[in-house]
Amino acid sequence: MAHYLLGVDIGGTKVAAGLVNDQGALVFKTRNPMNPTGTAEEGFAAVRTAIDSTFAQNPGLKVEGIGIISPGPLDPKRGVVINPPNIPGWRNFELAKEVERAYHLHVLLDNDANAAGLAEAVWGVGKGYENVLYGTLGTGFGTGIILHGRIYHGRTGAAAEGGHVSIDYRGAVYCNCGKPGCIEGLVSGTGIARRARERVAKGGQAGATILELAGGRIENVHGETVGSAWHRGDPLAKEILQETADFLTVWVGNMIDVLEPDVIVFGGGVSELMHPWFSYIQQQAPKWSVNQRAAEIALLEAKFGADAGIAGAAALCLGIKASASSGVTD
Repeated sequence: MAHYLLGVDIGGTKVAAGLVNDQGALVFKTRNPMNPTGTAEEGFAAVRTAIDSTFAQNPGLKVEGIGIISPGPLDPKRGVVINPPNIPGWRNFELAKEVERAYHLHVLLDNDANAAGLAEAVWGVGKGYENVLYGTLGTGFGTGIILHGRIYHGRTGAAAEGGHVSIDYRGAVYCNCGKPGCIEGLVSGTGIARRARERVAKGGQAGATILELAGGRIENVHGETVGSAWHRGDPLAKEILQETADFLTVWVGNMIDVLEPDVIVFGGGVSELMHPWFSYIQQQAPKWSVNQRAAEIALLEAKFGADAGIAGAAALCLGIKASASSGVTD
């Protein structure tokens, strides 16, 4: 009988769940709303609805375990959601334990970037590499570190916050983390859109296509707008994306000096926009690294795309399978 892993992806307004097979193929997925301002019980009920729907529509399938990704801060070692600003009802909520109690299966909890990085390392473009640095570029910038096939959590589970590394301690504070020059505030979709709006507001012919695509309203300029304008030859859009690539190059050089991973994988919507710049970043990396073999480290676009949440959550269960097959328990 084929065995499956159940992944649950909790967002601010939704819960998605799905089944993934041993080869990392998503064979089923479902989605239902979640009230982010509701009580802890209401939030947990939304999680149960997604899991119940998955089981109901796939009767008889053998599920090895349940992996969950949730907004943080959280403690992956204890399976506790600590105090996520997007879900104020959950405070020190023992999510993994509650799900285990309800379904009598092993449950593991982690954040989205860690889990997505693990999925890419075992099933995606990072397969075959021993050490993988993963970055999800979207509205924000989250990272995960996979060493020898395992997520690196650090002492308390709070490691791998590479998206909040500062590359300019004298820079402005654009990120909610409060750090001047935080890389997330510069290269995320939010950061790209902010810089575009600032420059379009100055007027001039440069950026005319950006403004046109935004319907003439500067507040409607988003990261996707800049990408579309670049493809249409807008010089300001090109300048902004070149600048974004340069910021990322500095960050990549720093990460190589600290970790020297075998490969760097980028997921998220902004990674699709920046993918044409990956070879440029790779070639320029030695200028920002003491490691003169830095250019040998490939930059790859992630495999799982919009399904990274479910696939990543499911990948967490591989630890359960490994422990079961070896007879080792935590």
